[in-house]
Amino acid sequence: MNLANIFSRRKLSTPVDLSVLLTDMHSHLIPDIDDGAKTMEESLELIRQLSELGYKKLIITPHVMNDYYKNTPDIILKGLEDVKNAVDRDNIPIKIEVGAEYLIDQGFVEKFKNKQLLTFGQPNKNYLLIEFSFFNAPKNIIPLIFDLQVAGYKVILAHPERYLYWFDDFDKFKKLKEKGVLFQINIISLSGYYSVLIRNLAEKFIKNQMVDFLGTDIHNNYYLEGLKKSLYERYLDKIISSGKILNSTL
Repeated sequence: MNLANIFSRRKLSTPVDLSVLLTDMHSHLIPDIDDGAKTMEESLELIRQLSELGYKKLIITPHVMNDYYKNTPDIILKGLEDVKNAVDRDNIPIKIEVGAEYLIDQGFVEKFKNKQLLTFGQPNKNYLLIEFSFFNAPKNIIPLIFDLQVAGYKVILAHPERYLYWFDDFDKFKKLKEKGVLFQINIISLSGYYSVLIRNLAEKFIKNQMVDFLGTDIHNNYYLEGLKKSLYERYLDKIISSGKILNSTL
């Protein structure tokens, strides 16, 4: 039995304070447009609890997929107004903005060419959140990343720890970082919410100083409970204490 491993898995005695992040930049809280919150009541309850955990701003990022969630900027922005109005009505002290989480699929390049991509961040930050398939590694991704960057986008890769097809090929992740891709890991990954392998990969990113943003990726109450459990994880404390996370700049 490895005592060092046992020690490293010990939980913190007090929860990590998320208020230092100020902003969450990955969530699914516009009702009934993707696999996130289904009703406004559910959305408001999740937003209220995120506010109580210390967040001052939420950047909601609905899925945009060619085959499943065919959300357009108009759909997302209409949803934003509905959520903002409900948050104001309930006097929840939090700011709500939007971006989107774009799957790199057959329809993405067309959206890019037609300038249909929602970005976020303070004026002119132009952050763009993308995700890969969980099942198949992306092809020819480096040229696409280059084209996006030339067009002025700052590309953030959502939850790279969940792309297990590169678990034993870590150089693939290093190559993306070398090309200027920013990495956002899900806080709940650090508690083993998805799997031990995903937790281990998230920790490896932290050890290698490859993490730029932390996201809740919150969809529903199960995610919220996973988030609360993750607050006792040593690696979460380590990455927040590093002072290198960029959430507060958004």
